[in-house]
Amino acid sequence: MTTNNTAPLNQENSLLHDFRLDQVTVTDPYLVNAFSKEVLYLKSYDLDRLAAGFRENRGLPARGEKYPGWESTEIRGHTLGHYLSALSQAYATTRSSHLLQRLEYLIDELALCQFDSGYLSAFPEQLFDNVENRQPAWVPWYTMHKIIAGLNAAYRATGSNTAYALVTGLGNWVHRRSTGWSAEIQERVLSVEYGGMNDCLYELYTISGDERHLHVAHMFDELSLFTPVHEGRDILKGKHANTTIPKFLGALNRYRVLGESERFYLEAAQQFWDMVVLHHSYITGGNSEWEHFGDPDILDAERSNFTAETCNTYNMLKLSRELFKITGETKYMDFYENTFINAILSSQNPDTGMTMYFQPMATGYFKVYSSAFDHFWCCTGTGMESFSKLNDSLYFHGGGSIYVNQYISSTVLAEEYGIELIQTANLPYQDTAEFRIRTLKEPARPVALHLRLPDWLAGEAELTLNGQKQALNLSGRYAVLERTWSSGDTFSLRLPMKPSCHTLPDAANVAAFRYGPVVLSAALGTEELAESATGVDVSVPTRNMLVKDFITPAGQSAESWLKDFDQHFIQKDGELAFVLQGTDEDGRLEFTPHYKQHEQRYGIYWKLVEADSAELQEHILQGKQRQRVEDATIDSLPVGNDQYELEHQIKGEHTTVATWDGYNIRQAGNNGWFSYRLKVLPRQDNYLSVTYFSGNNGKTIDLYADGKLLASDTLMTDKPRSFYSKSYLLPAAAVQERTELEIKFVVPGAMNGIFDLLRLMSGFDQTAALERLSFDTGALDQPFNADRSSYTLTVPYNTQAVALTAGLSHKNALLYCGGILIDDTRPRTVFLQEDSTLLTLTVKAEDHVTAKDYTITILKNRELV
Repeated sequence: MTTNNTAPLNQENSLLHDFRLDQVTVTDPYLVNAFSKEVLYLKSYDLDRLAAGFRENRGLPARGEKYPGWESTEIRGHTLGHYLSALSQAYATTRSSHLLQRLEYLIDELALCQFDSGYLSAFPEQLFDNVENRQPAWVPWYTMHKIIAGLNAAYRATGSNTAYALVTGLGNWVHRRSTGWSAEIQERVLSVEYGGMNDCLYELYTISGDERHLHVAHMFDELSLFTPVHEGRDILKGKHANTTIPKFLGALNRYRVLGESERFYLEAAQQFWDMVVLHHSYITGGNSEWEHFGDPDILDAERSNFTAETCNTYNMLKLSRELFKITGETKYMDFYENTFINAILSSQNPDTGMTMYFQPMATGYFKVYSSAFDHFWCCTGTGMESFSKLNDSLYFHGGGSIYVNQYISSTVLAEEYGIELIQTANLPYQDTAEFRIRTLKEPARPVALHLRLPDWLAGEAELTLNGQKQALNLSGRYAVLERTWSSGDTFSLRLPMKPSCHTLPDAANVAAFRYGPVVLSAALGTEELAESATGVDVSVPTRNMLVKDFITPAGQSAESWLKDFDQHFIQKDGELAFVLQGTDEDGRLEFTPHYKQHEQRYGIYWKLVEADSAELQEHILQGKQRQRVEDATIDSLPVGNDQYELEHQIKGEHTTVATWDGYNIRQAGNNGWFSYRLKVLPRQDNYLSVTYFSGNNGKTIDLYADGKLLASDTLMTDKPRSFYSKSYLLPAAAVQERTELEIKFVVPGAMNGIFDLLRLMSGFDQTAALERLSFDTGALDQPFNADRSSYTLTVPYNTQAVALTAGLSHKNALLYCGGILIDDTRPRTVFLQEDSTLLTLTVKAEDHVTAKDYTITILKNRELV
């Protein structure tokens, strides 16, 4: 492999600049472990297996078997693209000859696999034809972005002529293909996820200087998206988040490459960042539910086990650091610090190095990590990249100044400034970052150090230079120390911290807690940590048990408890752990840094509600409803989502995907149709749950199960402008021994379709009964029997209250005490009247309709004391 000495174009229309990765060394033990685990993972790949699909596509003899999971599907090759980027970053940091050899081997292998046209991929070019012709294809342009980005990174890291020839040839192929697009075909291409094609092509232009690469980058700039966002209109609802974020990375790169003439694209990226961060993000910095944006400021309603896809976080951090370099605004680095710690560091298992796909924001779930060589998710790829560049955003420089943005033990060898800066920090366990200077050359010249003052500061920062306290010289939210530095100079920055409470815009009494820069979560045990799957081999956590996800303040409202939060959230002596005071959870919940929470169920967000309030009862009801749907779901897919539709073997004719009112619709018309294969339970009744929209009232849709007519339905609802679900019975006699059915939708007339989620479900249990009943005081007249509904409890005369414990025959049933819906997982205090108290317990079965009453007469016996 030879080296290309051609000077690249001048990029970076920026105020601030990166240090090279080999100039910044991280010494924080937690991050050192994270990086070392990633490098070991990169070294453990069989390179011949990674490249196998490329050789196969070129017709070359196999040297290894393709990896399974996503690497044996239509997006095979995306992992190699991520791998090249991650390996290039790890090599740029370490200058390891072993990592360089791996890069060289892959580049040489890919050179053998490139077609004369410049085309290079692990799948046939036919998939790009499918996109242009509205035929099923799993995001080939998305995969192409990963390959081009990986080759760009490999060239930047090595200067290899071979890498240069590969990526420029591939860019030329993209240009030739796109020049044949009509406006209609271009729109069709841009409607299917294409990753950051504009971003990687602008990057390629800075390497090659070839106007063809600039022109084709423009072809992937989506003005129909950029324009409304630039105008401040939040149109993100229903958009696939990790499809959308990279588009704005490309918009920003257009500005970086071409300068002020393209300011529109910078402003669009800034507006988009504000929308996502201020209106679509959780406390960790993560966003989206089931990979899609929802309504702005509707976050509590979207919390689930499918929230906060880690790829989104990776891309939002890339956007944040580039916006910071251009503008110097500290808000971008505030977000970066928060999200880096609480979402990125949080996403890696420190024992195995494996990373996460979704990061649940619903209380009671747990972290699920990738396997090393089985799944190859998109988040496996971005995980490689995230943990091979842990040092890339700690320090920046420009205008004679060095900017310290993260307080993490590390060293920056600032050769351009003649100094080495050594930082020792252990936030949040200690509140002071200490620095030592070593000069690299004489004579020294003045250098200004800008120390970021974080947005979580709980008081005034304190700066000490060579043992002497200094007045803060502020420039925005930076404390500035400027002097001619000498070897041995030391300074320290104290950053006071305290606990803080953060609610959600659509739920003023749903709170999460922080301490300084870290989000806190409470561990909820290791019971039943069973995983399930969604999409194409994506592992997700389940919650096949009832988890109490609310807190009841003692004798006060949620509002007053939150107002006096600092009196109710107490740090344990000598530990970075916090407990509650003045709630029903005192002594049970313990809150610790979430990024270190790896092997248990957890809760970040907690709903604070008053005992027996209508709001608490509604919360319990909604929780039971969600749980019963989750438990009854045999199979499901979000319609219109390519990954999930392909996993369910979509077929169809005259069918398209659109978005209406923020929800995806799979539609057809004029005898067009579409079908999926869905799992069913054999030998029992199953139910197909379909979501429709009221705007289709009067239109007909025919449903078939394995070719037999299930229903011919003329849609109708009396609810204006609303989405609603209908359930269709698949009787056991029709299902028989099958474990899968083809569900087909035929639209004989005007365009019509299905929305949002399609589910195949089992029926709800109809048993309304208590399984057990006991009291902490007194004796029942007879042992409890679920079939008997009337009892007498005798207690000592001076008893003021009894604690009732009741178990339900089904965990998703409802329990009412005196007409009040209660939490059946906790004892219930019943206050007694003077001589006798009549207590009525009502059980509603899992169907929430079938009901049974139990009555207990509680008598005070004067003879018992």
